[in-house]
Amino acid sequence: MSQHDLLFVCLLFNRRNTHKHWYIGRSNATDGAITILTLTKLSGQVKVFRALFNFDPRTPDELYFEEGDFLYISDTSDTNWWKGTCRGRTGLIPSNYVAEQAESIDNPMHEAAKRGNLSWLRECVENKVGINGLDKAGNTALYWGCHGGHKDVVELLLSQPNVEVNQQNKLGDTPLHAAAWKGYSDIVEMLLSKNPRTDIRNNENKLALDMATNAQCASLLKRKQGSNITRTHSNAEEYLDDEDSD
Repeated sequence: MSQHDLLFVCLLFNRRNTHKHWYIGRSNATDGAITILTLTKLSGQVKVFRALFNFDPRTPDELYFEEGDFLYISDTSDTNWWKGTCRGRTGLIPSNYVAEQAESIDNPMHEAAKRGNLSWLRECVENKVGINGLDKAGNTALYWGCHGGHKDVVELLLSQPNVEVNQQNKLGDTPLHAAAWKGYSDIVEMLLSKNPRTDIRNNENKLALDMATNAQCASLLKRKQGSNITRTHSNAEEYLDDEDSD
């Protein structure tokens, strides 16, 4: 099993935390397990853990943290000492402590967005946790913020330059589908300000407009779709004018 296959399976599709220190996945019809240590080292992304015990540093380079603190691991190039951040402080943490005495937090950005926990979400953003990561259902953190009606969460996520507004989950729904279905017109308006696609259909062949549950959401979406059609016609006319001038 190659590193690429292993990561592809463990990180995106069949990730199951079957034991405190192990993940299991499938690649090329073969099941296999991988330790948290290896998964963190191979992924090259910020991984988040919750400390289960206090840690008292012995040198100035080591990071102090307490039980319950979130640890953001950003560098695992050293086998014995990993670079992490906690409460705005950065330092070294013994890698064996992370593997043996810390709980891995799957999809922390999603959990924060789902709960409307703005301070945790902001902490994830500041520590460069992947903003467009997908959970098992294919949802982004933005989807959950829209689904839950957490306006402040959505505002923070939309302020990030690389946020993906058109990502579809396994049901084919986008954040716009979620906001329209839940009837959050203020969030629909926020999303529309980022010029998302309004022509995306989910697995039931429904647009976000088709899923709108109140008149205000429907009106916003109709107006946006109308402006998109007008813009398309205008572009076509300009193209034809250019052709005629030639």
